[in-house]
Amino acid sequence: MFRPLSVFIGLRYTGARRRNHFVSFISLTSMTGLALGVLVMILVLSVMNGFDHEMRTRVLGMVPHATIESPVPIDDWRSLAARAQRHPQVVAVAPFTQMQGLLTHNGQVQKVLINAIDPALEPRVSIIGDFFRQGSLAALRPGGFGILIGDKAAAKLGVGIGDRLTFVAPEVTVTPAGMFPRMKRFTVQGIFHVGAGELDGYVAMAHLDDLGRLQRWKGGQVQGLRLKLADLFQAPRTAWAIAGSLEGEDFYARDWTRSHGNLYQAIRMEKNMIGLLLLLIVAVAAFNIISTLVMVVTDKKGDIAILRTLGATPAQIMATFMVQGTVIGVIGTLIGGVLGILAALNIGSWIAALERLLGHKFLSADVYFIDYLPSQLMGEDVVLVCGAALLLSFLATLYPAWRAARTQPAEALRYE
Repeated sequence: MFRPLSVFIGLRYTGARRRNHFVSFISLTSMTGLALGVLVMILVLSVMNGFDHEMRTRVLGMVPHATIESPVPIDDWRSLAARAQRHPQVVAVAPFTQMQGLLTHNGQVQKVLINAIDPALEPRVSIIGDFFRQGSLAALRPGGFGILIGDKAAAKLGVGIGDRLTFVAPEVTVTPAGMFPRMKRFTVQGIFHVGAGELDGYVAMAHLDDLGRLQRWKGGQVQGLRLKLADLFQAPRTAWAIAGSLEGEDFYARDWTRSHGNLYQAIRMEKNMIGLLLLLIVAVAAFNIISTLVMVVTDKKGDIAILRTLGATPAQIMATFMVQGTVIGVIGTLIGGVLGILAALNIGSWIAALERLLGHKFLSADVYFIDYLPSQLMGEDVVLVCGAALLLSFLATLYPAWRAARTQPAEALRYE
C-alpha cells in the first residue's frame, strides 16, 4: 500500500514548509504531546513496578509469608518444622516468638514488637541480615538479653551499640506489695535499616531463649513457626493446608495477606488505574494527529488535485497522508520511549539528589512503607506503551487520509 512515491510525498508534507508554517507547528505539537505521553506512562509504570517489587522483596522479605501457631507454647518445634517442610511450597522454616510492649531509655518511650528468633535459622526465612548498619544476627546469644532494633527506634530512644534499655511487657506481676509491670533490661547489639518506616521503627529482635525466659516458658518452647514459601500468593491456601495436616494441638495459620495484603492490592490497583488514565493521555496526544492531518489536507487540496490529474489513485493519496501521520507517531513514540527509559532508570537518584538539595524528604517512612522512590523498568511495559502509541497514531491517520482520497480534482482546482 505504501508505494515509494506515497512515502516520498508524505515525508515532504510532514513539514508543510512551503506555505503554511502553522501546520508545521501543529505537527510538532502533536509529536511533542505524544512523546510526553509515552515518557510519562513509561516512567509512572516503572515507579509503580518499583513499589510492587519493593513490597514483594523487601517488606515481605521481613514479614513472614505465613506462620503456624498454637494457643499454647509449642514444645517439639523441630519435628513440627520437619513435617511442615515436606510441603512442596515450603522453602524454609524457622521458629519464632513475639511479644509486644514498650522500650524506654532516659525518659523516651517507643512501642515495639519483639520477634524472638534463632539467629542460625532466621537468615533462611528473612532478609534482615542484609540491612544491618551496626552489629549482626550473630550478636544474639542465649542468656545475653541482647536486642536488635531499627535505626528509627534507635534515633528516637537515643541509643547505640552497647547501650541498655528497658522493655516493659503488657503484663503485671502480682506480689504481696501490689502489682508491678514486668520489665527486663536489654542491651542493644545491632541496628538495622530496611527503609520501611513500620519495620525500622516498631520491630525489634531478640533471642528465642531470652524471650521464653521473660514469658516464663520452659526451655525450647516457642510460639510458632515462620514459613518461607516458593509462591507467596499461595500463602493463605498453603498455610491452612499445613496447619490442618499437623496432628496434636490445635494449630492455626496466619499469612502476609492479613497484615499487608490491603497495601499490596492497593499498589496493584493503582498501577492498573494510573496506567489506564495515562493511556487516555497518550490517546489524546495521538488523536491530535487527526487535527494536524485535516489541516494538511485542507492546505494541500491543490496538490492532491494535481496528483489525481496526473494519475494518482485514491489509494495512493490515502497512503500519502497515512505515511505523514505514521511518521509523526513513530518519531514521537521513539523520542518518548528513549526519554522514558532514561528517566525510569535514573528517577531514584534524581529524586534523592533533589531531596539533598532541598533538604526535604518527599517520601516519609512515617507515611509510606518505604522512604525512597523505587523504579523498576520492565521491557514488556515499554513494548506495550510504545505499541499502543503507534497503534493509536496509525488509527488517527485513517479518517484524514480517507478525506484526502475523496478530494475531487475539479472542485479543488476551481479556486486555485
